[in-house]
Amino acid sequence: MAPEGVPTAIKPEGFTKPASLPSRAYVTFLAGNGDYVKGVVGLAKGLRKVKTAYPLVVAVLPDVPEEHRQILRSQGCIIQQIEPVYPPENQTQFAMAYYVINYSKLRIWEFVEYSKMIYLDGDIQVFDNIDHLFDLPDGIFYAVMDCFCEKTWGHTPQYKIGYCQQCPEKVQWPAELGPPPAPYFNAGMFVFEPSLSTYDDLLKTLKITPPTPFAEQDFLNMYFRNIYEPIPLVYNLVLAMLWRHPENVDLGKVKVVHYCATGSKPWRYTGKEENMEREDIKLLVKKWWDIYNDESLDYKKPVGVAAGDAQPINMQPFIAALSEAGAVPYVTAPSAA
Repeated sequence: MAPEGVPTAIKPEGFTKPASLPSRAYVTFLAGNGDYVKGVVGLAKGLRKVKTAYPLVVAVLPDVPEEHRQILRSQGCIIQQIEPVYPPENQTQFAMAYYVINYSKLRIWEFVEYSKMIYLDGDIQVFDNIDHLFDLPDGIFYAVMDCFCEKTWGHTPQYKIGYCQQCPEKVQWPAELGPPPAPYFNAGMFVFEPSLSTYDDLLKTLKITPPTPFAEQDFLNMYFRNIYEPIPLVYNLVLAMLWRHPENVDLGKVKVVHYCATGSKPWRYTGKEENMEREDIKLLVKKWWDIYNDESLDYKKPVGVAAGDAQPINMQPFIAALSEAGAVPYVTAPSAA
């Protein structure tokens, strides 16, 4: 169900014609030469299955091999190479070490050839059309609230007292701890508006912000706290919700599934990790594979469109010129390993 007051998309046509609506796009992020490319391929095919009207842009770091880029181009993706962004002093003591590389996610605010974008992690699958989210009012950062109940939150007061924003009535926030924490979103999916001035300010703020356990997710929550507006969990079902808050989940209505729980990535799934033997997890993993293996969902170039015609205007020379002029300070760093 779309957020209140937002019209659903008018008969989407699939993103085999990405140049037809260039001001909006989905965007994801890819680094390294590992198997995450499978997740992005699955995401591209999933978006095509739900007949999105908009393209999928893949922000890739320099270390993504050409072979993987070609795979993604063959699936109709638009490849945009970005440079890594590291947190202050290249600190890496986070909840999971690879989170540090996700500071590079900030580069997507440079994609100003698009007026609005929906970011999706590579371990996400879209099972129903969500194009209507592009019609949400501008000037607001939209995302789904996270769950505090997993052990990765063990360092927080929320976890220690059993408080979760998904069920705030179960454990009241103690007055002695001060005001309740602000709503906190999961950064695996969000709706945003690219802006060079916002990007510039993001980088300036990052330089003076101490590192925190959840890296860029904490940072984005801090930065956008005054304009963040929650959207229903059907737009980013974090799998832990299935066993932590099953009363809040109706799988039949879920539009976006985030395979972020340990052992849940479909292309690595063995069923041996905790909670991975659940029947609902097995079903969701099967649904992902059904899309990934469906050859009818492979990209088919529109008749009469020459190679490269669907690509957006290359904004890199423009952005580089601004950077040289001091308007967009790039953080230079070696390629991520």
